[in-house]
Amino acid sequence: MLLTTTVLLNAEYEVLGVVMGNKVRAVHVGRDIMAFFKNLVGGEVKEYSELMRKVRESATDEMIEEAKKLGANGIIGIQYASSQVASGMAEIIAYGTAIKL
Repeated sequence: MLLTTTVLLNAEYEVLGVVMGNKVRAVHVGRDIMAFFKNLVGGEVKEYSELMRKVRESATDEMIEEAKKLGANGIIGIQYASSQVASGMAEIIAYGTAIKL
């Protein structure tokens, strides 16, 4: 179970601790150049959208694996933070509280 809420109504659970996943990815230089040109004319920059989606999924998977190592069967209060490490590089951190129902 993955939840962004921190409240589970009518459920008893044990808090196991904070878990997180952290990934940094870079877009291929050719795609970075294409994104630059799209920036000039406007519109969605699909190269970066796809990059962020993949990084977010990888960070989430890493967070889930960390929770499983603690014996968790759920994570509540999930949040994401992002930053640009360098041009064409994105970092995503996924974090939450591992719980056992």
